[in-house]
Formats: sequence, C-alpha cells, structure tokens
Amino acid sequence: MKRSIAWDDQVDVILSDESSSSSDANDDGSGSNQSNSNFTIDQPPEEKSSEETVIRRAQMYQNYMKQIPIPTLRGSVIPFNSWTGLSKSIKKLYGQPLHYLTNILLIQWDKMRIGGEDEDRPLDTIFHPCKAEANIWLIEEVHRGTTSHHHLAKLWLSDPMPHAFIDPIFPRL
Repeated sequence: MKRSIAWDDQVDVILSDESSSSSDANDDGSGSNQSNSNFTIDQPPEEKSSEETVIRRAQMYQNYMKQIPIPTLRGSVIPFNSWTGLSKSIKKLYGQPLHYLTNILLIQWDKMRIGGEDEDRPLDTIFHPCKAEANIWLIEEVHRGTTSHHHLAKLWLSDPMPHAFIDPIFPRL
C-alpha cells in the first residue's frame, strides 16, 4: 500500500477561517507569517462540542433504527440459554441489529438471574422460545420507535464504553 504523502513531507494546517487577504494586511513585509494565537494541538476539545457531537450521532442512530422494519414472519424456533444468547441468534437469523437499549436490557435480565435457583437452567425450558423472541421484538419496537435521541446521548455520555452495546449497522444495498 502506497502513501499519498510521505511522513517526511511538510503539511500545512489551517487553524482558522481567516482569508489570505486579512493575513496580507497583517504582513509587515519581513516575510514572516506567524499567527497571533498561541494554539497547541494537544488541547482537549471543548465539552460543549463533544456533547453536540454525541447528540448528533444519537439522532442519526435513532433515525436509522426507526427505518429498520421489525420482522413479521418468524423463521424458526431458536433454542437459547440466556437472553444475550437469544439476541445473538436473532441478529444472525434476521441480519439486523438490535437497539442499544434492548442490548442493555437483555444484559440486565441475564444479570438478574445470577444467584437465583434457576440460574443454571436454560431459559428455553422456562420460557417458550417463540414467546421470548416475540418479547424481544416488542421491546425492540418500543426502543426503535419512541426513544429520544437526547436520552440516548445522555446515556452514551454517562457510559464509559457505549460502543460495546451498539451493534454494527450494515445497510442493505
């Protein structure tokens, strides 16, 4: 793989929207084009702009998730031992992601079983697989259709690793 720019080549970075005419006005004829601002590259980004970025991403995510139709025909009965195991099977079978909030909820349901008397019992012996799958799709419909992108952004900002619970989205072409 060839690089378009070698690492040793100098690259000019423009840090402001000032036009060249304003910099010409400040030119004292010495040939020096130094900036008046003391800007360093490693300054942390502003808090507000990162929040705005997360809100924008949450809005794009939510809008995309609203467009994905909930499957109406069930392919087959899916055996499962845990809620997250069922969700992985559903994602594979139907080829679509589940909402961030659905993934979080299913993880919480699995955690609720820890220490219970039925902890080691496969879930498909407790709940009929068709009912469990239908339950996930009903919850998914609520999350896709009614979740506020502001609420999502708030959760993502408070979660140190929100991307761990966001399924990759591969649009069908």
